[in-house]
Amino acid sequence: MEWLGLVLLVALLIAALAAVAGARIPGVLLAKAVADRIVCAVRLSEDCTSEPELRAAHGAELAAMLRAHAPTILYEDGMTALPVDYRHCREDGCAAGGEEGPVSRSDGGRPVAAFTHVVDCRAGAAAATETAGMDCSGPRARNVYLQYWFYYPGSATGEGSTPLKRPIRWASGKLGHSTFHPDDWESYMVRIGPGGRSARASSHYGYEYDRFSIAGRPGGWGPETGTVYISGGSHAGRAGSSRSVSRMTKDHRVRLIPIETLAGRESEVFAISPPWRKRVFLDPEYGGTD
Repeated sequence: MEWLGLVLLVALLIAALAAVAGARIPGVLLAKAVADRIVCAVRLSEDCTSEPELRAAHGAELAAMLRAHAPTILYEDGMTALPVDYRHCREDGCAAGGEEGPVSRSDGGRPVAAFTHVVDCRAGAAAATETAGMDCSGPRARNVYLQYWFYYPGSATGEGSTPLKRPIRWASGKLGHSTFHPDDWESYMVRIGPGGRSARASSHYGYEYDRFSIAGRPGGWGPETGTVYISGGSHAGRAGSSRSVSRMTKDHRVRLIPIETLAGRESEVFAISPPWRKRVFLDPEYGGTD
């Protein structure tokens, strides 16, 4: 591991030199780019290839914030589903991964992914944000909202991660009230502003912090912990859970994909509304998931 530490130190020195010298020294921009790649590689980040996309879509500051606040995903014991890029996987089979330990890719090789969106209501950015159709009024003012959207090929509310999920799905279908539907979009959001940092996660028909937070936390917001717990079957999330789990995806292993870079997204057909057709996409304080 000593060589990794040495390489990282050299990379950080190059980055520091680039920051101090700017473009005054020939080749310093190239040196900084090389340093960024070395740091990314040493971190073993899943997102090395898409970091330029984040910067292009959101700018360097917001891209860094999105990476810094990306959550570690904790999965309910027994579940195998992983959030993936819908452009390459829309079947349960290609999104399934191991049931234990750290996991960053499905058994089919698909990386764990989150689609990003930012609503920047800080001074100097709010006017442009509202011109783009987003809401920065009232309590939203001076905050920046980081949205992470997770896509699963299917949702099986009521089935959980129990061995009985197959008979439950079969029986519910026969009764005309299927527990399963194709496509599932869930989200985790971070709010950063004068009041500090808070987070929430989508859960069924609204946002919550943990299972006891609906009445006590307006809008489902609570202190940011850096993790989101995912329930099996429904994929409902909790931003304040401290549960011990046997399976997780570390924050730096989540591939971040800016929604703004998705070509042709408006023509995509899903069984439920995708993020860009949801009210909360434009109004970051909205409490519903419609």
